[in-house]
This record gives sequence, structure tokens and C-alpha cells, in this order.
Amino acid sequence: MKLILLGAPGAGKGTQSDFIKAALKVPVISTGNLLREAIAQGTELGKQAKSYMDGGKLVPDELIIGLVKEKLASHDCENGAIFDGFPRTVAQAEVLDSIGGIDVALSIEVPDEAIVHRMAGRRTCPKCNSTYHIEGNPPKVEGVCDKCGEKLGIRHDDDPEVVLQRLHVYHDQTEPVKHHYEAIGKLRSVEGLGTVEEIRNRIFAALELNV
Repeated sequence: MKLILLGAPGAGKGTQSDFIKAALKVPVISTGNLLREAIAQGTELGKQAKSYMDGGKLVPDELIIGLVKEKLASHDCENGAIFDGFPRTVAQAEVLDSIGGIDVALSIEVPDEAIVHRMAGRRTCPKCNSTYHIEGNPPKVEGVCDKCGEKLGIRHDDDPEVVLQRLHVYHDQTEPVKHHYEAIGKLRSVEGLGTVEEIRNRIFAALELNV
């Protein structure tokens, strides 16, 4: 299955993609993680992308598409993939449609005010990029990643002012992607408020998967 996860920054796409990945046994393609890896490695793409991400702006299509095409061509994507953070524009969606057919576009719906509160409590592992929330999804040991033991931190783009800018960009440029997939009959939406497990159950029901 090729699945797209849609939703505002902080809607829970990263957390829920782990559950879906385990059920479908296909990899998650997170352009955010791919970009952060490029930045950490100091590649030319990473340097270009950093200026956009630091300002809470979208990275240009040509940079993102190059990364996605390379990932899709890899062996681990031959049985499908889960897209988290891509496509972010209708133009990207059209390119993705041309690369390979998408089965479902799933939108996790969360109000803006809830997003700002949620992002303020988010903690991220700088080593493996796992995400947590101090209230909704805390690590087993406070401030420490469950998966690799690294000290958790707060990403720059989780700052409230940057979050508001990212939400503005989302509504202006990314939300139309929902209408693109709705028009071709591939959009499914679920409420993104509640516990991690409640949201997971709604998503699995929408995708007709067993919990």
C-alpha cells in the first residue's frame, strides 16, 4: 500500500506512522527526517534547506522531490510506503501521482490552538528523530529517548512563533492537497484529538486494519 499522511505540523503524523508501519510492514518516507539528515551531514541540499526550515517555510519542490525519488527507488519501498510530510503542495502531489499511484490519503484533523499547545510539549531525539510529548506520549524515563537513550530536546521549529508561521504556510499551501485527493476519491479523514491509542484506533478503522 502507498499511503499519504496529511495534517498540520504537530497533528501526530510521525507518532501514528509508526503504528501503521508495523501493521503494513512498509517503510515511512519522512521528508522532514531526510532533510534533517542532509542538514546534519552538511550537504549542499542540507545547507539550502536549512534556511527555509529555520524560518518555518516550505523547502522548494525541486529539493524535496529529488530526495523522494531517490528513496522510492530503493529496495525497501518495492511493496509500498507511508509518506509523512510529503506532498506538501498540489504540485508535489501531481509529481507523486506520476511516479506511482497512491492508494489512500489520510488526513489527521486537529484545530490550530491544539497544535500550538501540543508542539510546546513535544520533545525530539536528536539521534534517531523519535518524537514524544510530555503529556500525551512521554518517554519511559523523563528527558531520555526510549529507543536509543539519547537526551531529548526541543526543536527550533516547535517554538510557538515558528509553529504559528508553519500553520499559516500549511493552510495556505498544503491544505489544498486534501482537496486534490478528495477530488479523485482517495481522501479519508479522522479526528486527531484524544489519546495516542484512540487516534490510532480511528486511523486503523479508516484504513480497515486490525489493531
